[in-house]
Amino acid sequence: MATIDSTLSSQRLIGKVALVTGGATGIGESIARVFHKHGAKVCIADLQGNLGQNVCESLGGDPNTCYFHCDVAIEDEVQSAIDFTVHKFGTLDIMVNNAGLTGPPCPDIRNLDLSDFEKVFDVNVKGTFLGMKHAARIMIPLRKGSIISLCSVAGTIGGLGPHAYTGSKHAVLGLTRNVAAELGKHGIRVNCVSPYAVPTGLALAHLPEEERTEDAMIGFRGFVGRIANLQGVELTADDVANAVLFLASEEARYISGADIVVDGGFTVANHLFRAFR
Repeated sequence: MATIDSTLSSQRLIGKVALVTGGATGIGESIARVFHKHGAKVCIADLQGNLGQNVCESLGGDPNTCYFHCDVAIEDEVQSAIDFTVHKFGTLDIMVNNAGLTGPPCPDIRNLDLSDFEKVFDVNVKGTFLGMKHAARIMIPLRKGSIISLCSVAGTIGGLGPHAYTGSKHAVLGLTRNVAAELGKHGIRVNCVSPYAVPTGLALAHLPEEERTEDAMIGFRGFVGRIANLQGVELTADDVANAVLFLASEEARYISGADIVVDGGFTVANHLFRAFR
């Protein structure tokens, strides 16, 4: 992972408390690590207990980090995760709705299993909504807070992923804008971050486990690199985490309802005409 200066003068989240769903691996883990390096106390909410605990231990454990087992599709568990964070650290300043699924690939809508569609929406949309709802429950009386959700370039344009995933990310973008409109009067900022393809385990999650090899990851990285707009730079989980860090910090104190697109210009450039290539 990229080295991030964690000297006191450069720490941007001193005294802040954050909850990161899906924080045991991938982008969520990078967010948890970047937040911790910038002075935040972090609760990782995830289904992967061993991995979540390992991240906490690698960051020094108590009193600055903790893990809570949570299925974001179940309201009681989301509520409990947030209450646990507040009980342990005293408050909640930052809520990061990162947990997500891509779902299986299905190039023919006639063959899409409804249960697969619903599972993706349960995690990506309902999970995000529940995180927003229960973060708001804590933040409204405090009249401050930052809620950040992970969206995707698939929430901006079509044709980049399965129907359920693409539809769910469009929904997250809409939720972000609508909840920002409601919570502004309480001093709460609500934003999202939409990355281009990031080489994490989630990128290969649709493959059978035995096919999630290093060669498969190399193939994925090569493919997304070839079709990327910004050449010579590979997007990493830390790049996405740094965008989330910005939105969580006081540097973004008047930014709400925004979608920071971390895609190197992918969604604004159509290279099919080959005008520049």
